[in-house]
Amino acid sequence: MATQQFECANWNADNTDCNKFGKYTCKGCYLVVYCGSNCQKSHWALHKTDCKSSLGNETWRPNWVLENRNPTFLADLENLVPSFSQNKCLWGNIPAIDVLQLQSNEGVTYGKEVNLLFAASGDLRNVVKTIAQVPGGYTKPIEVTINDQDLDVVARNAIILLIALVSDNMDEAVDCMIHVWYSALIRKSDLDMIQQKVLPLVQDICEKIKDKNPETVLGKTWKFGKRFFRLVLRKSLWDRLLAYMTVPEGLTAKRASRIRTAVTLDESRKDYLDMHLLFQSPSRRVAKHRFRQDGLLLPFGAPRHEFQEPNPTLFHNTGSWPMADCADPLQGWTLKDVEDCSSGPATADIYGKLFNYIRTMLRAFLIRLSDSQISFQLFCVEFEQLSTLLEHGSFNRIEVSNMSDNVFAGVHHTSFMMGSLLQAPLTNPHATLITLFRNAIRETMTMQDRVMDMYTYRPETKLIGQYFKHIGIKSGYDPMAGPKTDPKAIMWAYAQANVAAYDPIFDRFMKNFKFSQIGQLFGVVVEEKHTVIEKWPFKLKLQYGQAGALEELVRLTDEVVFAKERYVEWRRR
Repeated sequence: MATQQFECANWNADNTDCNKFGKYTCKGCYLVVYCGSNCQKSHWALHKTDCKSSLGNETWRPNWVLENRNPTFLADLENLVPSFSQNKCLWGNIPAIDVLQLQSNEGVTYGKEVNLLFAASGDLRNVVKTIAQVPGGYTKPIEVTINDQDLDVVARNAIILLIALVSDNMDEAVDCMIHVWYSALIRKSDLDMIQQKVLPLVQDICEKIKDKNPETVLGKTWKFGKRFFRLVLRKSLWDRLLAYMTVPEGLTAKRASRIRTAVTLDESRKDYLDMHLLFQSPSRRVAKHRFRQDGLLLPFGAPRHEFQEPNPTLFHNTGSWPMADCADPLQGWTLKDVEDCSSGPATADIYGKLFNYIRTMLRAFLIRLSDSQISFQLFCVEFEQLSTLLEHGSFNRIEVSNMSDNVFAGVHHTSFMMGSLLQAPLTNPHATLITLFRNAIRETMTMQDRVMDMYTYRPETKLIGQYFKHIGIKSGYDPMAGPKTDPKAIMWAYAQANVAAYDPIFDRFMKNFKFSQIGQLFGVVVEEKHTVIEKWPFKLKLQYGQAGALEELVRLTDEVVFAKERYVEWRRR
């Protein structure tokens, strides 16, 4: 494998004095790479704005502190998303998981086809990670069924998968997939890939079905070597799919950027942004603000001049940005894995690390596609409809995101609809339904629980003392007695939430919703021992006194997810 190279921030095609690839970094921010001192000096006029940004200072404070007022989120808890954002979830907001974990279940030598169902998929992160991590020793076919009720999600998933299947050049496909997935603006080469190789496939179908009833459900299967791709949509949705591959008339890159930053840099939301930046290191604050500004998933110092086309999968509606201001590609991947990925000498470049991490993951995904018999089948239907469309008893794994939360289908409805689709124990004792509960702790936890946890001594509680020192809190500080404007009180609250003990509360939730009776009612039972995903994947793993324990708490507190997220695995009776 070739040694990874990192592009000099001062490089461009006309700069003949630049060696293109760098070995040094700016010691002021560790965000950019240079090939030498000449390029660093030449680039300083541009880089100075970022390197000397107030966000990069250790002494940075939120606006509400500087203005001596209460932050707006204390009085505005219901207005969490700007009205001109559609608040769609087009990027994962919880880290990707490998739903198969073949070596821990059926085994690498499993001699049968694997069938996977992502019943409320969101983006492709779980699909990509699962396929990328299938052990090389497994040689049987894999069939992947992907559903989401939102056409925005399904259209983007279909386009990204088709890019993977139609491209002849793996490196070009990987970078194109990254930018179509995550960047607000894309390159002309990316748009050409969509319009020259993917769009004609859909146009051909739309022409053939133009006289069909708009509500008629129609499926089309394409074959690419040993791979199959099937898309099943109502006729009206096939027609709408075309819009995701064409930039709206009159929408320039400049206008698209204004539409996006009206959400991501909305002045009325600055306290929410500052609250998030509280937990970041100085250089990471600068990097996160850059992503909010330009929306390009690239290393910090990478050239941006090629990105002149609005991403049509995100801007098919010209008047709005589809996601919330806080949507961030980092939320969809495990932060420690991303941080462990190299960004060369620019060690603080978190989006550079993410770019390289996703690049590696997508490359593994494409390598697996290239030498395997893999079939994809995509639907765009309500969660409740799937059980009427798919073969019962056919799936090795069913992943439903947090549809089991009460605000969605709920655990009983989910068990009823998905349980019968799972393979029976006699066919496959490892077949697993994976449910996620993101709201159960919040719904069940009482004020008494919160108070008891705060004043119950546990070894993890000692970590809070270390965290106090880490964020500059002096001994004897009482966060409950301080002013609401104190950012340290907010940081304490987040850290406290991540060392709390939630097992008794989730046990109460299971008792309240009669988990023990679900087996008799719907034929699936809770697995006490998990073999796919940990019960509490975001819970602290290290204990007070162990090396890295404080760093783990800091990282967990930096992330959007909390220790309250609980997975439950189920098997057929």
